[in-house]
Parts: sequence; C-alpha cells; structure tokens
Amino acid sequence: MPDFIEQRLLGLTEAAATLPPSSATFDDGGSFRVEIPSVEGPAAMDAVVTEAERLDVPLHRVSQGSGITLLSDAEILEMAAVGAAKSIEVCLFVGPRAPWEGSASALTPDGKVFGWRHTSVRQLRYAYDDVVRAVELGIRSILIADEGLICLVDEARRAGELPQDLILKGSALMGIANPVGAALLERAGLDTINVASDAPLGELAAFRAACRSALDLYVESPDGLGGFTRYHELAEIVRVAAPIHLKFGLRNAPSIYPSGRHLEGVAVTTGLERVRRAALGLERLAKTAPELKASPTGLPRPGVPVPR
Repeated sequence: MPDFIEQRLLGLTEAAATLPPSSATFDDGGSFRVEIPSVEGPAAMDAVVTEAERLDVPLHRVSQGSGITLLSDAEILEMAAVGAAKSIEVCLFVGPRAPWEGSASALTPDGKVFGWRHTSVRQLRYAYDDVVRAVELGIRSILIADEGLICLVDEARRAGELPQDLILKGSALMGIANPVGAALLERAGLDTINVASDAPLGELAAFRAACRSALDLYVESPDGLGGFTRYHELAEIVRVAAPIHLKFGLRNAPSIYPSGRHLEGVAVTTGLERVRRAALGLERLAKTAPELKASPTGLPRPGVPVPR
C-alpha cells in the first residue's frame, strides 16, 4: 500500500510525467492572456497601450514593480482611468518591501532569503495601507510578495473592508517553488500565481493539477530572474497550463526599480520592446497552435480599475 507521501503526490507526479492538456480556461473562454510587466507609471502605460493597439497585441494586464508608494494619487488615477477605458487590468506592486524598508537584514548575503517581503508588523501595516490607498483610487489588482499580507488582504476582502473583486497576484519574487506550496498560497487568498520562469512543462502541468487559479509565467524573463526565452514552447506552455498569463519581460535591459522621472525614458522604451516581444510570441503561437485563443479584450472583468 502506498505510504502517505506517495498518495499525497501521486496525482502531481502523474501530471508531470504525462503532460495532460489543461481543460480549464478563463471565465471568458480564453486559454491565455497577455501581461506586460514593469509598466512604471502613466507615460509607460500610455506608450504600451498605444503600441499594443498598433501591433494588434491583445493587452489584458499591465503590472508595475516600483510600488504604489512611489506613485502619486494623480498618477494612479491616470493609470486607472486608462485601464478602465480600455478594460485592461492594472496591477500595482505593494511597497515598501524588505530591501527598501530601512533594515539591513535583507541586504546581507544570507538575508536575501527575505526577498521582497515585509519584515516587521509596522512594515506590514504600511503595506496594507498602500493597498487601501490604491483601492480608494480605483485600482482592483494588487501585486504582493509576502504571505502575511496575502492573508491580511484576503481577510479584509471577506470581511467587506476591501472589495471582493480585488485581485491578488503573487510575485515572481515570492519564489513559489512547487505545486503544494502554490496551492497553500491559493488557499491563503492568491487569485493568480507567478511560477518560476524556468519551470519545465511537466512541472507546469503539476502546478495546473494542484491549483485552480490562473498561472503567470515569464515567456521572456529579465536577467535577474534568469533571462530565459521560451517562445518556441509557447503552444505547449498554454496547452498544459491554461488558464495562464503570458508575461513578456525583457532580458539584456537595465533594472528600473524603483523607477521615476529619472528613468522614465528607459521605462517607456523598454515597455515598447516588451510589446514587440509579445507580438513576436503571439505570431508564433498563432502559427503553431491556432486553436488556442486569447481572452477577448475590451470586456469588463475582475482586476480592471474602477474609474474615479
């Protein structure tokens, strides 16, 4: 008779070995959505949206990495207005995070295990206040890298203190390493889970077997996450992992976190190239697997901002 661990992992092991196709989709029937990350403010967002329309890239989500803290109310309102008008999810990162909190621990060699988490109750409160501020300005999608904050925000959603349609996205910087851990975070409140950009197809199948939530995956990852490019695998990735957000990062590009006016030109030009990379990937996907469809654009859905 199989022992406990064999029983517990049997289905995931089979999924990883056999690569079963996913029968799941987004609620709108789409197998995948397109996300452009590192959209660091209104100028970058305007450029990304315009370029996506020019290149006929279906743009479902933009995400930002520098943090809500470093955006003014006016900038958040501007991004929310564009997202609402175009039905694009605008996902803003919570900040500050461990390396920017004023504590030395996250900057030491061993302390880097803290990642972008919040290393004290006070910092956790600051992060929660960041979420409240963004929500009050119309944002309905938040990017989080801390398990405690995920629990707090989910509890607030269930208590009616935050909108129930608020999307919680787990950051790639959480280091979600395996399907069992991903399922745990899903139960804690995550709605969309960023798995490692180098996860093999078999592991993606196991993540899909373990989780109901949408997965997020860098098709091209920034150098800090390995610089992987997986354009040739796009059809297989979508087949085994749907519903999935295809994220088009950019290797060989400067780090722009935290961004601001001093890096606005870089944020705009790298954003434009991310959209071009998405166009290249989708062109290949359409040729190799035309039956795999993107979610329709322009429709209301959770995560799209509420204009103020």
